[in-house]
Amino acid sequence: MSDTTLDQPDLTPGSPSARDRVMQIALVDDDRNILTSVSIALQSEGFATRLYSDGETALKALLDNPPDLAVFDIKMPKMDGMELLQRLREHSALPVIFLTSKDDESDEEAGLEQGADDYIAKPFSLRLLIARIRAILRRADPVVAGDGSAALPEPAPATLNRGRLFMDPARHHVTWDGKAVSLTVTEFLILEALAIRPGVIKSRNQLMDAAYPDDVFVDDRTVDSHIKRMRRKFKVVDTAFDAIDTLYGAGYSFTDG
Repeated sequence: MSDTTLDQPDLTPGSPSARDRVMQIALVDDDRNILTSVSIALQSEGFATRLYSDGETALKALLDNPPDLAVFDIKMPKMDGMELLQRLREHSALPVIFLTSKDDESDEEAGLEQGADDYIAKPFSLRLLIARIRAILRRADPVVAGDGSAALPEPAPATLNRGRLFMDPARHHVTWDGKAVSLTVTEFLILEALAIRPGVIKSRNQLMDAAYPDDVFVDDRTVDSHIKRMRRKFKVVDTAFDAIDTLYGAGYSFTDG
């Protein structure tokens, strides 16, 4: 299936169209009905869409010409969504939402552990999907207008230094002991919420509020999957990493040690 796109605007810094750039959403699903219905809904909200019916075709296009966000189905021919995300994450931190089968909860956890920013179970509400897309775009690109365009960014927040941890929200950059750690948008915001106040226990609800500021409902186990994935990433650069503590039944905290 070919892409469906709007004409590319002039994004030269300072140009008028840079203020109103149309956000590009890539949809990857082998179900033509889902591609069509979701694309129509997104375009009616002011987004541009690019459609792909298999993972192999999508992977090349997403790497060659990255959109602002992608929505993947999991069960697809040639290359399923899990493999597509795994291979994408080798080169890109592109925000990704997974569409999963409602009766297969293991898909949800596996998708988050592979590096997805969010998941939605099928059958799903188009209104919910659009709300989740807007929430992630606002986190990834400081200000996103209600019509799907990107407005001028707000002043960049200061960097955050906590012991061996360094975070630069403006560049979405994280290091531990000077070694880079690649985090998804959701992982970054969860870690930032913990690191801002070392030693303070944050509940799962508080952490999800920090990562999903639009009051979008997310299951509690989602934050557990993000924390597990985050710890694994930090242990790649420091096998003794233990700065994220778990207080069972209460939540998580960051140890500035």
